[in-house]
Amino acid sequence: MTVHSSKVLGCALGTLMWNSIPKRRKLAITAIQRHLNVEYEEAVVIAKKSFMHNCRSFLELFLVPKVNQKFINELVVQDPENAFSTCVATNSPMIAVTAHMGAWEIMAGLLGEIGSVAHRAQPLVVVRTNKNKNINELIFKLRGGRGAVVLSHRNAVFGVLRALKRKGIAAFLVDHNTKRKEALFTDFLGETAAVNSGPAFLALRGKAIVLPAFLVRNEQGGYTFILEKPLDTESLQGTREEKIQQITRFYTDAVERIVRKYPEQWFWMHKRWKTQPKAGDFILPRNDSSAQ
Repeated sequence: MTVHSSKVLGCALGTLMWNSIPKRRKLAITAIQRHLNVEYEEAVVIAKKSFMHNCRSFLELFLVPKVNQKFINELVVQDPENAFSTCVATNSPMIAVTAHMGAWEIMAGLLGEIGSVAHRAQPLVVVRTNKNKNINELIFKLRGGRGAVVLSHRNAVFGVLRALKRKGIAAFLVDHNTKRKEALFTDFLGETAAVNSGPAFLALRGKAIVLPAFLVRNEQGGYTFILEKPLDTESLQGTREEKIQQITRFYTDAVERIVRKYPEQWFWMHKRWKTQPKAGDFILPRNDSSAQ
């Protein structure tokens, strides 16, 4: 598999899915109209591109073992706050937060290389498991192809805390729907969503820096690595619960910004707003308009 072949095959597979899964197609179009406030015609264009981008993401799993220093050198890097240099210099434990955005599968390989360059403990990637055991084993193997340890979210807590204690890096996808018992409810793209507060809890417990990082495809046919200003959890004020809320809102805002900037590369076909609060559930307010 090459970058070019993943693009060609991804577009073909995305077109096939677009034409054969009408319920998911309708779900994506409706979500885009509702949350980006665009007309139907524009929502269709964005949704169709999203199908193709996300099929490419699946195929890019096979590129993870090929990520090396040459690949990193060819990246277009957007790091206006010098976030990566800051995190390396502080030698603090780090939690990287990302989304089902662009070439997110390649991030596992990128994390493995970065961990080596930064002389960190073996990095961890925390993901949800596939119900099919054989498929899950293959996906875990590919994601760990450049040295990252892939952990199931079901038993990741102690592994992540041990890694953070050794000044390591752990990465999480923080944009998917989650169960009520794991969630903080807060606004995401204009509608209340259940956001996984687990990474926020672990970041606070491990005294980690939280670094939003995204890998998107660019018009030149390559990839752009986007890093945002990190959050030092030790600088937060308030109670334990208030700090967890601040961290959760921090990475939710980061995901919203990247989705608004590259809507065609996000995973619109999933039921992001499925879990909704019940009467009496706490809803975390927005801090400001930073995600707009």
